[in-house]
Amino acid sequence: MSTYPMQTRSRVAYAVFALLNPVPFGCFVAALVFDAAYASNYDVLWVKASGWLIAMGLVFAILPRLINLVQVWVPPRRSTGIEKLDFWLNLFAIAAAIANAFVHSRDAYAAVPQSVWLSAVTVGLLSIGFIVSAAASRVTGRAP
Repeated sequence: MSTYPMQTRSRVAYAVFALLNPVPFGCFVAALVFDAAYASNYDVLWVKASGWLIAMGLVFAILPRLINLVQVWVPPRRSTGIEKLDFWLNLFAIAAAIANAFVHSRDAYAAVPQSVWLSAVTVGLLSIGFIVSAAASRVTGRAP
């Protein structure tokens, strides 16, 4: 039986993760609001701003996901099922956001039904991930 010593998380990596992890969520929520505004009044400003917010959210999602990848999947540290579920939910949300970025690259009037649904799926997956990790940290007493 091989045992690994419990490796603690790097404080710097955790600080960067905690600082940057909420930024994509805010960008994607704002993009959902802008997509809904565009669906109601068809002013092109809303869909263009939403496309930029999705692009910024994807850029800011890179570093926290890389840190989370190392924290969850590198062998010396054992991760819980909740952390793995949160990782997969975030990964699927980023995939939906990438698809949404491609939808926003179309003509503004062609983006309406798909952009709203993809924004809602992205925000929904990220929300479920935040709720699950917050509930797990409340039960275990450990930071997510």
